[in-house]
Amino acid sequence: MKIISKMLRICSVAAFLLTTIGIHSQGLPTDGPLTIRPMLQQLGEQLLQGKQGSIVAIRPETGEIICLSTNSPSGFDVNLAIAKAYAPGSTFKVAQALTLLSEGVISPDMSIPCTNGFTDGNIHVGCHKHFSPLALKGAIAQSCNTWFLTTFMSMINDRFMYEDGNEAITTWADYMKSMGLGGPVGVDIPGEKGGLVANMNYLSRRYKDGWDGKTIMWAGMGQGDITATPLQLCNMVASIANRGYYITPHIHQATENRPLSQRYLTKRQTKIAPEAYAPVIDGMRLTVESGTATSIKASYPICGKTGTVENSGADHSVFVGFAPMDNPQIAIAVYVEHGGFGADLAAPIASLIIELYLKGQLSQSSQNKAKRIASRRISAEK
Repeated sequence: MKIISKMLRICSVAAFLLTTIGIHSQGLPTDGPLTIRPMLQQLGEQLLQGKQGSIVAIRPETGEIICLSTNSPSGFDVNLAIAKAYAPGSTFKVAQALTLLSEGVISPDMSIPCTNGFTDGNIHVGCHKHFSPLALKGAIAQSCNTWFLTTFMSMINDRFMYEDGNEAITTWADYMKSMGLGGPVGVDIPGEKGGLVANMNYLSRRYKDGWDGKTIMWAGMGQGDITATPLQLCNMVASIANRGYYITPHIHQATENRPLSQRYLTKRQTKIAPEAYAPVIDGMRLTVESGTATSIKASYPICGKTGTVENSGADHSVFVGFAPMDNPQIAIAVYVEHGGFGADLAAPIASLIIELYLKGQLSQSSQNKAKRIASRRISAEK
């Protein structure tokens, strides 16, 4: 309990310097005060012990990075957060839903049946057990693969709205890029790299014999031709918290002698229709209330989305979210390699960071949870 108790104290100057030095040793700038909250940084580093992954937290209103914790076999490695692109898994379904709503491909009340997952010929994709059919909010809350595979294919194959697949995928990609996906977001940390948002040129190179909605349907559920860094995922969910804009994430604080560049003060509007946010956010709230992330229910309203990412080893555990629902103070993305279900590890880690930021301390039960997570060691083996 001593370790956890230390994390709950207001960090001393010495602790702050140690944190900053640790960051600097991996290439983050230290030529001025940083936006990092030392208390969150310490907790993040403890929670990631024995694991490989990242925790990125942002103040949505300002774009300030308040936590950037990572861990690898060699210790802190900022590239895991800003330069390593992963499949986002089901966390991507919120961006997908916003795009489909904005284009009028779906409506919030559109219901799709799901019986033991999605089947098309010899293709079968499993799904969580849930009631059927589901409308949008339930599909987000229960992370229904069938719902998102079907609706994404519907958009790409629609020849009434789009002249061909190239126009459909270009339209789709433009929405995703407006949420900060598909390329570096411009953080003031050296070495940032972007992920992948498929466009017609990429698809024509990869699928030389042609492609259609079925070929690329996996992107509808956050696998296949879509990747993102944890920083990009956090920025994406910050744009949802803000209901339509983000401010470029940054780690430097403004000072009298060093004001922030205008790029870190400017609201960057997404292409998402304003009316699309309410049903998606309701679905993210339902995720925590009665969906895949009920283990992190709290006295304040958290909105989130879990993700379980298939790969060559054990599944990656992912979570994105923000809180509180109507006055967001923190947006967060947690990515733990080989951590299993998103609800099992990434979501609880995120909930502890959120609690510490909003409440200033962890409850006794949360301290116990933090201790259990900190002692857990993750193997890449299935």
